[in-house]
Amino acid sequence: MAIFKEDALKQEHVLITGATGGIGFETAKAAVQAGASITITGRNKEKLETLKNECEKLVADAKVNVLPADLNNEQDRATLIENAIKERGTITGLVNSAGIGGGDTLDQLQEEDLRKVMELNYFSTVLLTQLVYSKMRDDKKKGSIVNLSSLSGLRGTFGNTAYSASKFAITGFTQSFAHEAIRDGIRVNAVCPGFVDTEMGRNSIESKGKRENKSFEEELKAVEEAMPSGRITQPEEVANSIIYLLSNASENIIGESLKISGGSVMR
Repeated sequence: MAIFKEDALKQEHVLITGATGGIGFETAKAAVQAGASITITGRNKEKLETLKNECEKLVADAKVNVLPADLNNEQDRATLIENAIKERGTITGLVNSAGIGGGDTLDQLQEEDLRKVMELNYFSTVLLTQLVYSKMRDDKKKGSIVNLSSLSGLRGTFGNTAYSASKFAITGFTQSFAHEAIRDGIRVNAVCPGFVDTEMGRNSIESKGKRENKSFEEELKAVEEAMPSGRITQPEEVANSIIYLLSNASENIIGESLKISGGSVMR
């Protein structure tokens, strides 16, 4: 984070969902290093506590609030926002990092799997954002919201029907909501990474390999050789892009979908 000052997010309260996942985990660490007070949420309290400890090792006086929640649950969403504000004040930054992979080719896709992917990746994200936006607007606070979309939210790929649809929905939500929120001084953007070196990313590469009768190692090699950069993305790189979009360094970037593709998608 060489370009960021230690106080780039000072006075900001950032809520990070999906904080136990690879990208959310690194985003939390990057946010405290940029001076933010953060609330981290996910379903696994033990992992959230581990993340809090990691943040406190990086920044001695890190302000980290741990609030486990199931974002598919309406009451959990409301309680999360209420307690986050009670503990750390108005939320001025939101990172919607919670999400899951999954799905199959359309002829094999099960309704249960489709609903599961859409519920967390899209519906819960929109409904949580609605609550946060309402509080930001009521408190007349400027802010920034960053949604985690994907390259799969910009173009479809084989065997990716459910996940790609959910991320296309997030990309569309980002663009439409950006028009509305900027009237209140709240910027909305998305990051769209391709394969990232996280558990979800590795699972995706493994699944792709199985369809092509390749081992994980063989498929990873093929994926990386097809990329101009020659490698997949590290979660820290996605986190740094998110911090940029949260900070005032990007204050006239609105409704964008920032690709992080290693050069594999240029358009």
